[in-house]
Amino acid sequence: MTIRIGNAPRSWGVEFAEDPRNPAWRTVLAECAAAGYKGIELGPVGFMPEDPGILSDALEEHGLELIGGVVFRPYHDPEACKDVLDATHRTARALRAHGAQHLVLIDSISPRRAPTAGRAGEAEQMDRAEWIAFRDRIAESARIGAEEYGLTVGIHAHAAGFLDFEPELERLLDEVDETILGICFDTGHHSYAGFDPVAFMKKHIGRISYMHFKDIDPRVKAEAIRNRTGFYDACGQGIFCNLGEGDVDFPAVRQVLLDAGFEGWCTVEQDCDPTLDVSPIKDAGANREYLESIGFK
Repeated sequence: MTIRIGNAPRSWGVEFAEDPRNPAWRTVLAECAAAGYKGIELGPVGFMPEDPGILSDALEEHGLELIGGVVFRPYHDPEACKDVLDATHRTARALRAHGAQHLVLIDSISPRRAPTAGRAGEAEQMDRAEWIAFRDRIAESARIGAEEYGLTVGIHAHAAGFLDFEPELERLLDEVDETILGICFDTGHHSYAGFDPVAFMKKHIGRISYMHFKDIDPRVKAEAIRNRTGFYDACGQGIFCNLGEGDVDFPAVRQVLLDAGFEGWCTVEQDCDPTLDVSPIKDAGANREYLESIGFK
């Protein structure tokens, strides 16, 4: 298997399954295929049909393969444990039903962390007891995905959550067994946090099982950090620009993957606000063309 390029419903603005602003799931599939992609993520569980027959037929109609799915939940909140586990099982069941491989775990945005996105030195830290409980909730999701469903599980750092900055991500990786938890590495979120994506990839490529390709506009990033702009407002301001137009060095990203013999899916995930003047299908096509121009196929 070579490196394959997919896309995700997040590129169409889909963050939460029940958001009335979401485009229709069939529209997302049709436009993803029209933009030249052969694979797509599930999106938040419940956005696409959980009936395997309905979704299988639609994927086949558009020539798409299901790549993986994301559990975007507040792992930092002990009161949300039941919801976290429910989302883990539902997402994992859907992935297994369609032969998808990648289960991605993300600690969602915390009000305690939102004002310090991109400001590692100012961010509130958990005390030891809170961190251990947080870590163990993530580890349980990882164990379920890996051992009960046979999936490849990756942790994904995300702006404004408690796994935002590189030291936190590395601490988690040190404390959770690599047999159940790898890395879904998001180039854009790593840059947003103030760290070097390529340097991190070189250091941890052996544990990276899956990639999210995202670029970031350095001007919008600087303004968002300076003004303490909320994450979703920053998305609306275009912080995640088209690939090749921001500060992520994608030719270097590609070289790290090639040098390591990486095989499998890399997914374009360009967060946007679907209510604004955006054209996800146009951006998806431009991102595909850019990646092809630097050697991805």
